[in-house]
Parts: sequence; structure tokens; C-alpha cells
Amino acid sequence: MEWSAYVSFLLIAALVIITPGSDTAVVLKNALMSGRRGGVATALGVTTAVAIQGVLTAAGLGVLISQSQPVLQTVRWIGVAYLAWLALQALRSAWQGQYTATLAESGVSARGYRQGFLTNITNPAVLMFYLALFPQFMTPEMPLWALGLMAGTMPVLGLIQLVVLTLLIDSASRWLQRRRVRRVLDSVTGLALGGLSLRVALQ
Repeated sequence: MEWSAYVSFLLIAALVIITPGSDTAVVLKNALMSGRRGGVATALGVTTAVAIQGVLTAAGLGVLISQSQPVLQTVRWIGVAYLAWLALQALRSAWQGQYTATLAESGVSARGYRQGFLTNITNPAVLMFYLALFPQFMTPEMPLWALGLMAGTMPVLGLIQLVVLTLLIDSASRWLQRRRVRRVLDSVTGLALGGLSLRVALQ
């Protein structure tokens, strides 16, 4: 693989990564609820799911999955339901306005990781992006390390972006933890997740 081609791939991947989506919304929600620990755990869950989809695509399995409509539709509707459930949780939290410190709560990391992983692994748009982008840069003689490099680029960039987001939220935690601010952010997050759920349902 020519390095100029990889730079092009890297720039496209970076543009996609910085575009807010369901992953960003879930990391934002958990960083607000559980601080740095919850946000980083969610980011790691997202990264794991992205890496799995990248490896599947590079190995050719992504094409088989995308061509199996029952499988793809099942995954899509699971994602729709999960995003809708997260949206309802955020909106309910905004409505009730009852917030307690959760930084020391047991299970924060496991719950955050699980939510990040499920939000991404049930999003067929990620797999479709890989399937649309990879063939533009893949060649029959491409070595295995080059395929691995391409498959690993999106997870690494995504993890960096989400961890930076978490640290920014954590640095402003005192202001963000105000009840009025939390209610506004929960409302925005809930509406964003609900909109994303609707968008996936209509795709």
C-alpha cells in the first residue's frame, strides 16, 4: 500500500470520526453521570466494537453479513431499540432532575463499556462505511499488515477523540454537575439519541 493512499484514508477517517453520532452522545451521557471513569469505559466499548467491524470487513466477512438482509435487519432493529431505550433514560433523568454522585458506584466501568459496545456493534452504518471505504484503498496484493493498519486506524482515532471529549467534560465537571445544566444536557442527549434511533429506523 502506498503511503499517500493511506494518508487519504486517514483524512477521510478523521473527518468521519469528528462527526457527532450515537457514540459521542453515549460517551457524553456516561461522562456526565459517572465522570472520567464512566466516559473512558464507554469509549473503550465503542472502540472494541469499531475494531471488530473493521477486522470483519478486512477479512471479507463484512460483505457476507451485509448481503444477508435478515441478519442486517435484525442488527439494525436491535440498535434502534437500544438507542431509543437510552434516549428514554436520558429524558426521564431530565424530567425527574434527581442527581446524586455516582463516581464511586460499583459497576460503572462495566456498564459504560457495555453501553458503548452495544451502541456501536448494533449500528450497521459503521459496517457500511467500512464496506464503502475499504475497497477504494485495497488491492489484491496488499500485505496483511496493511490491512491491519487500515482496520486499526478508525478505532485508534475514535478512542483518542472520545477520551479527549471525556477529559474535557471531566475538567468542567463542577459546572456541568449543576442541576439545571444537567437537566438541559440530559434533554439534549435524550433528543439526540432519539433522533439517531429514528434515523437508523428509517434507513
